Amino acid sequence: MKPAPFSYHSPETLSEALGLLASLEEARPLAGGQSLVPMMNFRFVQPGAIVDLNRISELVGLRCDEDSISFGAMTRQRDIFRSGTVQEMMPVIPAALAHVGHRQTRARGTIGGSLAHFDPSAELSNLACLLDCEFVVRSKRGQRTLSYPDYARGYMSTALALDELLTSLRFCVWPAKHGYAFQEFSLRHGDFAIAATSCLVQLGRDGRVARAAIAVSGVSAIPQRLTSVEAAMVGCRPEAALCREAAEAARSLDAMSDAYVPASYRTQLASAMTYRAVKQALAGAVGGNSL
Repeated sequence: MKPAPFSYHSPETLSEALGLLASLEEARPLAGGQSLVPMMNFRFVQPGAIVDLNRISELVGLRCDEDSISFGAMTRQRDIFRSGTVQEMMPVIPAALAHVGHRQTRARGTIGGSLAHFDPSAELSNLACLLDCEFVVRSKRGQRTLSYPDYARGYMSTALALDELLTSLRFCVWPAKHGYAFQEFSLRHGDFAIAATSCLVQLGRDGRVARAAIAVSGVSAIPQRLTSVEAAMVGCRPEAALCREAAEAARSLDAMSDAYVPASYRTQLASAMTYRAVKQALAGAVGGNSL
């Protein structure tokens, strides 16, 4: 339960941190430490150097405009969860964060740390997929912005190079009065989800679905959107049949098996969570009436 030897560095500016990542061998950035530190203690990862980002104020904060919400990568999950601005503009974000670990976890965990780690069962990975997240990445070589499909490479694998740092995240904002939902199943509250589904629904003036987004996580190597279902929902009345169709689409996802959960169980849970999420989002879009 002790990490392998490493050198420790605590920069105060982003420029200094990028310089360290470029010059040190086998360096890893440290954000909240909720994932990296346990992995180091079990020696699943053995970095030669740790670059602690906790003193870099440039990486903390929230910025809003009409179309998006942007977070500095070192913004604590607790602060996002408690933000009245986030609750008003994109309530699905705090709805999902309520499932992240416990209060102690959210107090230390950061949005950038979670999305750099990119566990496919993590709630923030699901939100990145749902909200068409843009990832702003910096290194000494320059800056680039990656879309979700370009960033997500595979199981706990991203497009980040060893000398690059995730500096901010931009989430698309939906119009007011949209319906939203986040549903997940885990063995205990605070555990990673075996399956989770988030859903957003916007109705047009005619009362029909004008726009929809559905993201399923925990099932495959990366969270996935049910794009065919989203397209099919447009123009439809918000009826229970849409929930069933979405649930069947989730059942067809290519699911993972592991030592604890077979693929068949994951697909069953994904189907159930998707049904519940779509039903809740549709009900919210029509003003809280049940389907």
